Amino acid sequence: MEGSKRYLQIYEQVKNDIIEGRFPVGTKLPSKRVMAEAMGVSVITIEHAYELLTEEGYIYPKEKSGYFVSFDDKEIYTGTSVRQSFTPNRKADSKVQDSLPGKAGEPKFSFSIYAKTVRRVLSEYDDYIMQKSPKNGMFELRNAIANYLVRSRRLDVSPDQIIIGAGAEYLYGLIVQTFGRDIIYGVESPSYQKIAKVYEAGGATLKLLPLGSDGIESEVLWESGVKLLHITPYRSFPSGVTASASKKREYLKWSSKNEGYIVEDDFESEFTPSRKPEETIFSLDKEDRVIYVNTFTRTIGSYARCAYMVLPLPLVDLFTEKIGFYECPVPTADQLVIASLIDSGDFERHINKVRRFNRNISGT
Repeated sequence: MEGSKRYLQIYEQVKNDIIEGRFPVGTKLPSKRVMAEAMGVSVITIEHAYELLTEEGYIYPKEKSGYFVSFDDKEIYTGTSVRQSFTPNRKADSKVQDSLPGKAGEPKFSFSIYAKTVRRVLSEYDDYIMQKSPKNGMFELRNAIANYLVRSRRLDVSPDQIIIGAGAEYLYGLIVQTFGRDIIYGVESPSYQKIAKVYEAGGATLKLLPLGSDGIESEVLWESGVKLLHITPYRSFPSGVTASASKKREYLKWSSKNEGYIVEDDFESEFTPSRKPEETIFSLDKEDRVIYVNTFTRTIGSYARCAYMVLPLPLVDLFTEKIGFYECPVPTADQLVIASLIDSGDFERHINKVRRFNRNISGT
């Protein structure tokens, strides 16, 4: 238990204590030895828990002084003043950047497993693969994704909330079609160039919002007039900036106070070198204001031109009304192959293999 799960339980316990204010911002946490004695575990178990809390921006280390709370749910820009919090710089370091797409050494998805799965799908499904896909995607794939998300990302969603598309850019276009051109869309600056191009091609009015050390600069965000915010909270490309725990909750407060929506572009976070999956903004959202987007082009390969979008329940009917006539552009056979890779466990085994590789590269 201690080697695999106990440090995660301690991480959750301390995280909740921080969020609920039992450890206010600036508070020094008990030393690793003191905490280990109190919890009845080894010092290394506490060290792993503290490392996770540091990675996500809940605490930060001071040399020879210990660990201090950096998370501050109150110290955000409110439209009248900007107050500083203890947020550390979470830019990706050069070692982690070496594991980004195209870098040598990172394990690739096994061609033999992919080919075997294709043959199995062709054999088992027979002429079912000739069926036309439902407009939001094959149920088999949407169901496989829903099960995977609850297992791996703590996203408890139904297949009806999922829309399948041929790449993330296609899904961005559907978002513009749904929300229309009468609102302002906000995009991180710098960000992956295609994001802004897709929104502009759809006729959207766009604002580029500069990134700070842990996300979009607060004053700019709150005064932007944006109604839909597109963010990549994990290692935004090309800056490598990752949103801290405080910043993620600030984004949610912004969406609530401004009746705005967030598109959480979760490209690559599954390959985090951390010992646990990254905390998604969708999982923190209590007001149904976050749309989650992810793609298989990074986790499986560029040949898997398939992505998916998870809608909050109150938006399902709106999307159905606005873009429900669009045909799903991903072939039925391709969808069934990806569903089979997920259901068989091959997909998650590959992700775990890459994460182990990235941990070795980053020295975590």
